[in-house]
Amino acid sequence: MAVLALILAGALVQGAPPPPDSPPVTTAPPPPSSDSAPVQAMPAPPEPPQAVQPPQPPQAVSDDQTAPDVDNGVLDGRRKPGYNSTLPTITTQTNVGAVHAPPPQAFPTDQLPLPDRWRIMTSLCPADDGDKSIYAVFGAMREVCHRETDPYHQNPLKGDRAIDRSKVPWLPIKGDDWFVEANFTSDTVIEPRSLPLPVSNSGGQNAGELGSFGGDRSFLMSQTFLVSASLIKGSTAFKPPEIEYHVAIAANLNYAQVSERQILNIDAADPPHRFDTFVGLQEAFIDYHIHNVSDRYDFDSVRVGIQPFQADFRGFLFNDEQLGIRLFGNRDDNRFQYNLAAFWRLEKDTNSGLNDVTQTPRHDQLFLGNLYRQDFLIPGFTSQITLVYNRNREANDPHIDSNGFPERPALIGDLRGRNYDAFYLGYNADGHIHRFNLTASAYYLFGSDRNNNYTNLPAKISAYFAAAEASYDHDWMRFRLSGLYASGSSNPYGHTETGFDAIDENPIFAGADTSYWIRQGIPFIGGGRAVNLTQPNGILNDLRTSKDDGQSNFVNPGTALAGVGADFDILPQLRLATNANHLWFANTAVLELLRQQANIARDIGWDLSAAVTWRPKATQNIVLRLSGAILVPGDGMKDLFGNTSGDADYFSVLGNVIVNF
Repeated sequence: MAVLALILAGALVQGAPPPPDSPPVTTAPPPPSSDSAPVQAMPAPPEPPQAVQPPQPPQAVSDDQTAPDVDNGVLDGRRKPGYNSTLPTITTQTNVGAVHAPPPQAFPTDQLPLPDRWRIMTSLCPADDGDKSIYAVFGAMREVCHRETDPYHQNPLKGDRAIDRSKVPWLPIKGDDWFVEANFTSDTVIEPRSLPLPVSNSGGQNAGELGSFGGDRSFLMSQTFLVSASLIKGSTAFKPPEIEYHVAIAANLNYAQVSERQILNIDAADPPHRFDTFVGLQEAFIDYHIHNVSDRYDFDSVRVGIQPFQADFRGFLFNDEQLGIRLFGNRDDNRFQYNLAAFWRLEKDTNSGLNDVTQTPRHDQLFLGNLYRQDFLIPGFTSQITLVYNRNREANDPHIDSNGFPERPALIGDLRGRNYDAFYLGYNADGHIHRFNLTASAYYLFGSDRNNNYTNLPAKISAYFAAAEASYDHDWMRFRLSGLYASGSSNPYGHTETGFDAIDENPIFAGADTSYWIRQGIPFIGGGRAVNLTQPNGILNDLRTSKDDGQSNFVNPGTALAGVGADFDILPQLRLATNANHLWFANTAVLELLRQQANIARDIGWDLSAAVTWRPKATQNIVLRLSGAILVPGDGMKDLFGNTSGDADYFSVLGNVIVNF
């Protein structure tokens, strides 16, 4: 027991920590071995046990002492707690020619402006120094780097980046935020067709033609190049620009071939084919931003010059590019929009339809105002109220087109010139009601005609127009119903003219120019000279010489249409559109008077058409369209027209290729 107590006491002494101030204890090495047997040494008597001292707090480092180095290494991607490294040297960025950001007070306090945001995406692109190998780099970085001729990416010619004024010192501009928007369009039309054509007064082109109607075949080809450019001050997004200078020039080449003489030219000696060219100034205006009226960029602006304008959603009343002044803007977060405008109509080139600014503007003015309200009467529905005043003073202003045919006055009735004042009060709507899309227009026409073509006396004007198109979308298909009615004249000799006529229509309705009746201008044969029953790209039976250069005519047979159609998006790039329209004259009294022919039926016939539209890039940059239409004559069409084929169907084929940059 005594030995066991000694062993335990020694273990306790060995495990106890030495006192803080005691020297370190060393253990003597064992004695060297000898040949004699080892002698087991007895353990030394243990030291008396010492009391265990508690750990002492660390002592503060005085000012004259140096703090120990801290390991600033990084372990497993993390910084050691408590370590703060020295900040790197400030880096300054120089970007010569950069457009500086607006001052900070121009932005909300929770946002930071970025300098020269237009060049951020292309800052890594290599410079094009003529080396062909650079194109490989552009291909590898196609999402960022691209050529300036590429319209599908950020492009300085499309207003995506501001102008570097140092590169264009000849431009008369000051300040920053100037942009250029340039566009180039090629529009190619090839159109074989058949329609009623009269035999020349000097004899038919073909042997054996003794009646009023000759061969009905014709062929048209038209090539138009349109170049436009805008110089814009201000941001091109989020808010209206401060000022815009815009110009658009069109060049047209056209070829026509028909079956009869005196169709293309008044001179019977001219051959029945023609090639013509013309260059027209289609747009040239200045758009000035007067001011903003809210922090949501509600605004007032004014535009002066030759400018496009469409009076309603579908182009039933007026859709053209004319010389004018227009005040426009919006209110209530863009839910109200308005237009106040005055236009002086320009003369048009006969064969191309382009503006001819070399001639004096017509004595035919338009004064109009309209107001749009979104989400009225129901959400998703936009309503528009329109008032238009057409003041015409061309009774003493005769006009003959470039082919020698009279345009004003029309060679119909008493052949006298006319002045008139026509007012159009209209309601138009466009939008959707639940899953149904709906477009509707209604106009009441009133005013006075200073000289009725059939009485040579003043007459009142009172006519009306209504049209609607409803459609329903089901997956990749859209089904449409169309209806239209324009009142006609029941008594040409009366004191009130009740035939509705537009100012310059170009309707996007019931198939638009895919439709035979809308696309073709049908000459009225045997009741007037150089007068058409309908106008090209028009739906109304108005008996006027031309919608471009002729006067409106409020003594006409009117128009009625009922149609169905369907569009099929077969592929994102491919669409098939079909239409079937039935047409009637609203009243045939004036036709019977001019033809001296009784009991002309109202039925015009069936207009059947289909069109295939292909967009190879799934954008509007390249559009190819092929359409075909057939007019199956009804009793009214057969009463008015006959041809060498014995009232056969009329056809129209339209090939159209549009390339837009």
